[in-house]
Amino acid sequence: MHIQLQDLQLFVQIAEAENLTRGAKRAFLSAPAASARIKGLEEQLGAQVMYRSNKGVSLTMEGETLLHHARLILRQLDFLKDDFTNGGMGGRVRIFANTTAVTEFLPEFLARFLADHPRLSVDLQETLTHDILRGIQDGTADLGIFSGDADTGDLEVFRFSRDRLLLAAPENHPLATASEISFAQTLEHEHIGLHEGSTLLAFLGGLMEKNGYERALRIKVRSFEAMCRMVEAGVGIGVVPESAARRHARTMRLSLLRLRDDWALRDRCVAVRRLSALPRGARVLVDALVRSGVGGDLPVNPPDQL
Repeated sequence: MHIQLQDLQLFVQIAEAENLTRGAKRAFLSAPAASARIKGLEEQLGAQVMYRSNKGVSLTMEGETLLHHARLILRQLDFLKDDFTNGGMGGRVRIFANTTAVTEFLPEFLARFLADHPRLSVDLQETLTHDILRGIQDGTADLGIFSGDADTGDLEVFRFSRDRLLLAAPENHPLATASEISFAQTLEHEHIGLHEGSTLLAFLGGLMEKNGYERALRIKVRSFEAMCRMVEAGVGIGVVPESAARRHARTMRLSLLRLRDDWALRDRCVAVRRLSALPRGARVLVDALVRSGVGGDLPVNPPDQL
């Protein structure tokens, strides 16, 4: 079997575009030339890797397997180049992270880190925890940052801090005088939630069959700052990570209540497929993140392999 890297690159382009013509264009090939290359790849593998139709292409089971391995092979080649460029401190690190990380603590952390490592760049994408972990598994992302419990399979996971979810309420709200409360007790009041696609909304929404969170939602916003402003204005109450809640409470009139539910205390973690397989720049980023304890009140010691 003699598979060329150019054919793997073309296959990934077509699979991600879900269209042969668009994928071929991304690879700077004509559609007939791309089709011939894919047919040659299928002959090498002895299997059909995609279905073709007037609406586009879809992958066969064998194609899904090939996509998984192709992404890992191509990303590993990128790692090889990175380790032989600028002393291993160049290249691009792809990070998938949840909403809290992207909006609350990563901007300041990455600003400092990238200032210290000017030849390194970062591709940061906000997504749900499930997609973060899937991205690490299939090679779409190098690092994943998430909060709370998750099925991480055989990924390597390092905790770097801990944060608590609080309830933010207007100062004149009926709940404002309580020091702590269970989440179920809040659902008779109108809630403000994060936007569709946010990790926190998905997490709380996962409880909705039991607690009716969806029925309590009155409005959805794009950020924790917007949520706190809505709370201050008296629109409703909202669940906010403590790190964000304390920061906004310094400039807004908010009452912060502790949620007594066990799930309200969450570990923040960074996940990788194999730390030892990452280029030096990515390993240094993981090390800096773990050592910083950023985003919470419980920094932890870095693991030995860092």
